[in-house]
Amino acid sequence: MRTGRTHAGRVCSLLALLSFAAFDAGAVEVHLQFGALERMLSKQVFTQDGRKYVKGSQKTPCNFAYLEHPQFQGKDGKLVIRARFSGRSSLNMFGQCVGLGDAFTVVITAAPVFQQGNVALAGLTVASEGKTGFYIRRVCTALSSSLARDFRYPLAAEAQRALEDPGMQPDYRRELRQFRVPEIRVTDDALVLVVDFELTVK
Repeated sequence: MRTGRTHAGRVCSLLALLSFAAFDAGAVEVHLQFGALERMLSKQVFTQDGRKYVKGSQKTPCNFAYLEHPQFQGKDGKLVIRARFSGRSSLNMFGQCVGLGDAFTVVITAAPVFQQGNVALAGLTVASEGKTGFYIRRVCTALSSSLARDFRYPLAAEAQRALEDPGMQPDYRRELRQFRVPEIRVTDDALVLVVDFELTVK
């Protein structure tokens, strides 16, 4: 009886997998709630004690810049990210950091796009929230270019890892093909990805 139950369970799992793999009614919408998106990016991007260094590291205390504590929201169809910026651009003179530095909240506004397997940010702008000054303006300008270049979430790779995971159905190898995201929308509480792909079961 134990063997029978195991076999039946495998058949049911396989049928579910095959029905999913054969699904061909068009693209599927994936709604990423902002809370989940914050946790995902914390694991993928904000990896250094919850920080994303855009300049230097923990080993350069007089010359660094990092973002932390990202919070997401949607506004007018754009993705808005608030994060805490801390930075310093100075010289180490006799054990003292001499130069410019500050900490403030930055507001990053962008349109999410799918490029080369990654969710990236297009039309990105960065502004401070409630503070101004020469150093802050220079920081916002530098962040605009660096985040547009470096801010990537490897959605295609993550989908491939999850859907081809041999631990889910070890007897049936799966292959993800033609993974596409033809549309991304931003709502008041989520990032909506329209996902289209083929899953081959072998």
